[in-house]
Amino acid sequence: MDHFLNHICSWDWNLNQDAGYPLDKATQERIALFPEHKALIEMYYGRWEEMLGFAHLDTLALLRFLKKNTDYRLLALTNWSHETFPIALKKFPWLSWFEGILVSGAEGLRKPDPQIYTRLIERYDLVNSRCVFIDDNKDNVLAAEQLGFKGIHFTDAGALHDKLNQLGVAVAK
Repeated sequence: MDHFLNHICSWDWNLNQDAGYPLDKATQERIALFPEHKALIEMYYGRWEEMLGFAHLDTLALLRFLKKNTDYRLLALTNWSHETFPIALKKFPWLSWFEGILVSGAEGLRKPDPQIYTRLIERYDLVNSRCVFIDDNKDNVLAAEQLGFKGIHFTDAGALHDKLNQLGVAVAK
């Protein structure tokens, strides 16, 4: 499995679909390169929902607190295929807590491309210096910071709680 996910259906390959590349086309191209792995390649997106994972309850508690107890605007900017994101919307009802979600696959761009942050700013009429951008990918955080956002590299809910409080965003534990 490690070899398959690192060399056949790798993270870099998946990122192309996060930028809007069609899943069926990507799958067929990968099968052409690795025909001996046809069945597994077809399962990558064919059974994608089973790999979707779960919500992290401690992080979700922070989001819930912000949604219910503050006037902060909650927006999401996600690297995600526009073809699979609707499945996530059904599986995770808390995604509806966001005022808006910019999905990379629908935009034809993905983080850390500065254009996707600019699109978020323009679409939601944001003032960069008044925004906190949180992401588990340090490169994405650095790109946001270069555009004037306050950035937090997410590692765990406890650290996120502490960093938000340091920025003056009071959240209960």
